[in-house]
Amino acid sequence: MKKILVLHTGGTIAMKENTLTGGVSPDVANPLMDAAITIPEEVELLVEDIFNIPSPHITPDHMLKIKERIQLAHLAGISSVVITHGTDTLEETAFFLDTTIGNQLPIVITGAMRSSNELGSDGLYNFESAIRVAACPEAEGKGVLVVMNDEIHAARYVTKTHTSNVATFRTPTLGPIGLVSKRRILFMQELLETPHWDVDNVDGLIPIIKAYAGMHGELFEGLLQTDIDGLVIEALGAGNLPPDTLPPLKKMLEKNIPVVLVSRCFNGIAEPVYDYLGGCCELQEMGVVFCNSINSQKARIKLLIAKNRELTHEEFIFFMEN
Repeated sequence: MKKILVLHTGGTIAMKENTLTGGVSPDVANPLMDAAITIPEEVELLVEDIFNIPSPHITPDHMLKIKERIQLAHLAGISSVVITHGTDTLEETAFFLDTTIGNQLPIVITGAMRSSNELGSDGLYNFESAIRVAACPEAEGKGVLVVMNDEIHAARYVTKTHTSNVATFRTPTLGPIGLVSKRRILFMQELLETPHWDVDNVDGLIPIIKAYAGMHGELFEGLLQTDIDGLVIEALGAGNLPPDTLPPLKKMLEKNIPVVLVSRCFNGIAEPVYDYLGGCCELQEMGVVFCNSINSQKARIKLLIAKNRELTHEEFIFFMEN
């Protein structure tokens, strides 16, 4: 028998809609605990309600607790893990687990866009699909996977793209790595090898700033008056910033505050292409680190992990750029 640990954390998949007001909120009991689903014959489920909170309430401390529970389960002989999670921060938890645990065992995260008693609720179907993926041999060695709406996505690249559509989770540029059909689990892409670093702590204050036309340096100046441990910038295009942001940004780098840059564009990567004032070439020369192929919220998680690993400068650059 393949033992699969199910960790419920809350979210829309565990909520109910108030039939009078239409508001969606956590139920007293998780409706998934007594859900009638079909599981493969060779699978035994061990189910735990580790949290029952909306995903905007999830913090890196919650992610750390999930990671530690999974590692204990792995030592106890658990074959795979399925996590149900709210969709707002699902990609961040998935990325944290993928970066810290890596390929130790298949970990599949799923959720729902419609609560358990809404018409067309997608929770049970996604939950059952996630179990099927976690149970299949092909899931081995692929890191953390996000399974929603008949698609399998890699945790590194997937993101939430719509506020309410059940097809909200997408992988920009690359698309899903696999599909869930009625009878088969199909993987159709190979994943690139990426570095993994485990952590015991998730301490640190790391904000995200989004660049915009006409941006001045006041936000950076304000952050210089705080005790931030790093900064993630969603820059313009391939990684450019308005010129007025450069003086306070230079002060930040002189104080050895790591600054990581991604593009605010939905597709593509940030890379040093433009060589003008505020262009990405100048930013790289100043010491800004370009974080390849992930969005700002994941770059923040990665920077948080790097901070708590106390990496050397060379290790830090390699980790953030790969």
